[in-house]
Amino acid sequence: MKIEDFISAIEEEFDDIEAGVLKPESEFRESFEWNSINALIFIALVDTEYDVTITADDIASAVTLQDLFNIIISKSE
Repeated sequence: MKIEDFISAIEEEFDDIEAGVLKPESEFRESFEWNSINALIFIALVDTEYDVTITADDIASAVTLQDLFNIIISKSE
């Protein structure tokens, strides 16, 4: 699993994000409209794409997309 693929999946899932805009250091709450609906969509995306269950606490502890990616990696091992 590569972070570039993770970011591409996010860009495809959320219509209000242009492809190529997000970077690992992007603070996801500031990069696009982050609300409870988008959090649920993201949780479902991670479950479907990576077979990993993340929680609201996991998301709350992350600041950047790299942080989220690292959480997913740690839970997939």
